[in-house]
Amino acid sequence: MRRVVRQSKFRHVFGQAVKNDQCYDDIRVSRVTWDSSFCAVNPKFVAIIIEASGGGAFLVLPLQKTGRIDKSYPTVCGHTGPVLDIDWCPHNDNVIASGSEDCTVMVWQIPENGLTVPLTDPAVVLEGHSKRVGIITWHPTARNVLLSAGCDNIIMIWNVGTGEAMITLDDMHNDMIYSACWNRNGSLFCTGSKDKKLRVIDPRKMEIVAKSMDEPIALHEMDTSNGVLLPFYDPDTSIIYLCGKGDSSIRYFEITDESPYVHYLNTFSSKEPQRGMGYMPKRGLDVNKCEIARFFKLQERKCEPIIMTVPRKSDLFQDDLYPDTAGPDAPIEAEDWIEGKNADPILISLKQGYVPSKSRELNVVKKNILGSKPATHKKDEPVSSHKKPAEVSHPHSDGKVDDFMKELRSMKDTIRTQGERISKLEGIISSLTANEESEG
Repeated sequence: MRRVVRQSKFRHVFGQAVKNDQCYDDIRVSRVTWDSSFCAVNPKFVAIIIEASGGGAFLVLPLQKTGRIDKSYPTVCGHTGPVLDIDWCPHNDNVIASGSEDCTVMVWQIPENGLTVPLTDPAVVLEGHSKRVGIITWHPTARNVLLSAGCDNIIMIWNVGTGEAMITLDDMHNDMIYSACWNRNGSLFCTGSKDKKLRVIDPRKMEIVAKSMDEPIALHEMDTSNGVLLPFYDPDTSIIYLCGKGDSSIRYFEITDESPYVHYLNTFSSKEPQRGMGYMPKRGLDVNKCEIARFFKLQERKCEPIIMTVPRKSDLFQDDLYPDTAGPDAPIEAEDWIEGKNADPILISLKQGYVPSKSRELNVVKKNILGSKPATHKKDEPVSSHKKPAEVSHPHSDGKVDDFMKELRSMKDTIRTQGERISKLEGIISSLTANEESEG
């Protein structure tokens, strides 16, 4: 009997690593023992957590800055302990958040063309965890909403625009939190924990809406490796990619609504094991080459892009591969979300390709620090009692002062660097002059 093959346009998806000159070389990828992806990517930049003495640091490279990365290339280096997780803001390609062993979350504004001097001053510091912060993830649709999870087993949800915690969930987990992920409209999030339980949480009601799932709808045996799997799901194509940490392969599956639900597609394998993995948002892909996913694989001293492609003969735009996808505009504000509003992502077409917009400044409006400290939501407090943050009296002048202070700090850093360089050159010249005189 002939075997019936399931019809799917993704059956022949194949992966291919880029050429060596399109990789990022001589990068000291972090060796910290933590199971995050160590890499975050958007249509402008690739960020990589690296080894750093005397604190924590990560690189931020413009995508086109391939080849060997000089050891003196400036880093983002404001943490006093190793950086454990990084995540780009989905609504501003120049804003990135980082969580660290120093128990803080920091949010950074990256200059339009990347760093020219080390970045040590974050736009905002979020303090509230008592142990290291290993997980951070931005809300998919509400502007300036950021979730952090610490080794204190506490989840905090922040309004980055005011620098305050809106929600604190301190009684949901009795063991270490391994991962956290929002659903598509950000009304719920899901966590995985050391206690082997999956929890689906409604943060505004402060309730676990699903805890122990009795039976999975599908079970797929992978292998006997004990490495952590980094999952990346594409809602546009319903493909899930599983990248094993310490492994050298990317397995990918198509998810459908009918049994058996999970359909194995293929495996991309290479020689070098992966220390981490970055995943490009759909708007950063090359639609002219039928690229449906792009990974940034971290090796010991290298970052290697891997491109997933659907083979097509036509050069025309393939509508079936590229439905409208989540764009960079936020449909609601943090204040709307905390009051109970939900919104799906604002979709954009990729037919003409996506062009990243110019940098937008992250405005952090601080409250009067002399006033009473705003209370964060605890389990016994209704969310509806939360009031909108008070407006400061002169937000525009505050923004200008911040801008001038940033520019002043940047100029001082440049002057200091140039001064050190001048001193070195003077020393070299004086030694050469002394040598010439002694020879004469």
